[in-house]
Amino acid sequence: MSLLAKYESAFKSGNVEELDQLIHDECKFYPHVGGAVMTKADILGFAGSGTVRTEAHRILYENDEIGVDHSIAHFSNGSTSEAVLVFYRFKDGQIIHVETGATPLSDDYTLVGQ
Repeated sequence: MSLLAKYESAFKSGNVEELDQLIHDECKFYPHVGGAVMTKADILGFAGSGTVRTEAHRILYENDEIGVDHSIAHFSNGSTSEAVLVFYRFKDGQIIHVETGATPLSDDYTLVGQ
């Protein structure tokens, strides 16, 4: 299983122990909103919290250095759903950099093939 597949599975299930092994201690997460920079501890805090739910997750590209994935994100605060593209950088077999970009979706969006 790829690093991103393991990460997605562990994040969705809230498996903080596995995420701890997959995320580098120096990881920085640059979300597309708010100008914040989050740390490994912040990511671990979100895991399994229900704050964000994703669907239609796809790994678009992955090698030993980088990864790119795409999903539809729904937020528990009721804000609009978003199509989210994520770029990852890896170091020593772990995720060290996460950066997101997103496009808000209308309430009546339809997934292709659905």
